[in-house]
Amino acid sequence: MTDLIEMRALIVDSANAPLRLASIQRPVPEAGQVLVRIKASGVNPLDGKIRADQAAHARQPLPATVGIDLAGIVEGVGEGVTGWLPGDEVYAMATGIGGAQGSLAEYAAVDARLLARKPGNLSMREAAGLPLVLITAWEGLVDRARVRPGQKVLIHGGAGGVGHVAIQIAQAFGAQVFATGSARHQAIIEGFGATFIDYRQSSVEEYVAQHTDGEGFDIVYDTVGGETLDASFKAARVYHGHVLSCLGWGQHSLAPLSFRGATYSGVFTLLPLLTGVGREHHGEILRETARLIEAGKLMPLMDPRTFTLETAESAHELLVSGAAQGRLVIEI
Repeated sequence: MTDLIEMRALIVDSANAPLRLASIQRPVPEAGQVLVRIKASGVNPLDGKIRADQAAHARQPLPATVGIDLAGIVEGVGEGVTGWLPGDEVYAMATGIGGAQGSLAEYAAVDARLLARKPGNLSMREAAGLPLVLITAWEGLVDRARVRPGQKVLIHGGAGGVGHVAIQIAQAFGAQVFATGSARHQAIIEGFGATFIDYRQSSVEEYVAQHTDGEGFDIVYDTVGGETLDASFKAARVYHGHVLSCLGWGQHSLAPLSFRGATYSGVFTLLPLLTGVGREHHGEILRETARLIEAGKLMPLMDPRTFTLETAESAHELLVSGAAQGRLVIEI
């Protein structure tokens, strides 16, 4: 019988409780799993919602270790796992959902199907900030909307996590990209090559007229939700427009979309983690986007501040306050 090995992890005991650093049992990889020594853990808005016990759809009851995204090094593999060896550098959206231990820990045992090799030109910190937003952007633009050369794509919230990645993916597929934001986001959005639209200064009708001669955008990706989704329905191209949203909460009238003969898709990136179905595709997406990253076509927008397990509380405070200037990552 092997001795139990402990590791450090951050625990959220109850809704909005402080992150508590504790020693817990290090997981052992089961069949089909890989043990990853986590070097960095990405911070996402969903982590904050889980911590506040306001994310029933994530099925992550408290107490729990939060953290969905990770980058790290393969430590060992479970029965039946092929293609991974100790020492391999990986990244994934693989933890902290459906009762699984999160990535704010030194190790995690994760489904091998969810893993991809870390892009060689990114640090662990940079790679850990990307998986969820990469998968969310790709599932919308590529899987649902079939983005292609020559299309006009509108990204709502172009300076955000999903938004700045969506801009780059759409451009990599040959689309002409426009993105909304406030004035303080103009430089970021234009820095990624998109045409900036100040949503506070221009109405939907005005920017649709200015940039599409009133016809509407071929693809509209709402990464903001609420009234922005309603605006998206009005911005879709007549007959051929496709609206996507990864935040389709609330009550919305579909009439503006229907009157344009356009279509809608919801993006729920957690589904493979909750159901176990389609997990291979998450790994495939991360492999495809790693190629774009290594080709210099996609790079993360990183908040310059650094955090550790001991200072992770500060990262979560930045997340909740909305003061982050890019992706937040906790190094472990």
